[in-house]
Amino acid sequence: MLLFILERANYWAVIGLMMIGLYITFASGNLIKRLVGLSLFQTSICLFYVTLGIVAGGTAPILMDPDTSGGHGGGHGEEAPHAAIDAVLTAASGGDRVADLVHTYSNPLPHVLMLTAIVVGVATLSVGLALIVRIREAYGTIEADEVREIDMQTAIAQEAEQEAAEKEALA
Repeated sequence: MLLFILERANYWAVIGLMMIGLYITFASGNLIKRLVGLSLFQTSICLFYVTLGIVAGGTAPILMDPDTSGGHGGGHGEEAPHAAIDAVLTAASGGDRVADLVHTYSNPLPHVLMLTAIVVGVATLSVGLALIVRIREAYGTIEADEVREIDMQTAIAQEAEQEAAEKEALA
């Protein structure tokens, strides 16, 4: 049991970071702390997907010499790259040519997607911080409960003014 837990330590760390990020997001009343919690949650998801993309013994998906020969003792001219690419595509689609590859290659797709997610996360965080600056300017606070209370007081005052204007118009 201990070996099972220790072999998957990275997953336990990701789960811990995820739960901490969710807790901060939901438990905090401060808007900046909520954004920090969301950022931590997003980072833990990126770590999770990058961890899933790791291949034991895998290398970058750049074809090396033994794999570029097409598996027949050395390629000639333009046939070698096409044969190697055919072998990689056949291996990726679950075909039988996987035995022709000498090296194990990592799939770069999870890493590329997480780079995109990081960029989107940073952009979202910056927009969120800009909104918090505007909220601070308008309300004088960044506490969600205080902002909600000010909104409620403003709505009640506007409703009272509207009722008074309607009574005055009828009279």
